[in-house]
Amino acid sequence: MLVVHHLNDSRSQRILWLLEELGLPYEIKNYARDATTRLAPPELTAVHPLGKSPVITEGGVTINESGAIIDYIVRRHAGGRLAPDPASADYDAYQQWLHYSEGSAMLPLMLFMYVGRLGDAGAPLHPRLESEIANHLGYVDTSLAGKDWLMGDFSAADIQMSFVGEVAGAFGRFGQFPNIAAWVKRFQDRPAYRKALEKGGPYNLGPRD
Repeated sequence: MLVVHHLNDSRSQRILWLLEELGLPYEIKNYARDATTRLAPPELTAVHPLGKSPVITEGGVTINESGAIIDYIVRRHAGGRLAPDPASADYDAYQQWLHYSEGSAMLPLMLFMYVGRLGDAGAPLHPRLESEIANHLGYVDTSLAGKDWLMGDFSAADIQMSFVGEVAGAFGRFGQFPNIAAWVKRFQDRPAYRKALEKGGPYNLGPRD
């Protein structure tokens, strides 16, 4: 049985969503952030030394990192669903999105959040961060032009990239990037997404209706 070690308001929500899209059986072990620091509880270090979420376990296997988890689940349990044929050129583009989400796109968004906590001391960094955010969100927005999903058809690439879109919305960027805004609305309306929210509990980046 797949076990998702799930932290509220975190990237592990998209792992629940993936499993709901695939209709796979799984167990959730819930962990709550510290109300003051917003950090994960120390109990997660018993699962993986980094003490971060998402982490999945299956038998004697433990895997962390969202992209690696999604790749593992799709390869081992999806039966060819939610990913292009590995022999196709589309598979290379699909793999790019799996890595790009956390490897590049999330970095300026996370730095923007942390630098914002510095007040005036962080002001000199704002122009560079704004430039990088515009660069990355512009790339995603252009990639979505004329289509509903990143790969044309809905895939695990959309699930992996979803956190980027939702954080962009939380930072008030939808007006500048309408294709991202429409894409986020589209995936948040999927039944599996909503079912994962019901199971996962509080998630401040979820639908706002």
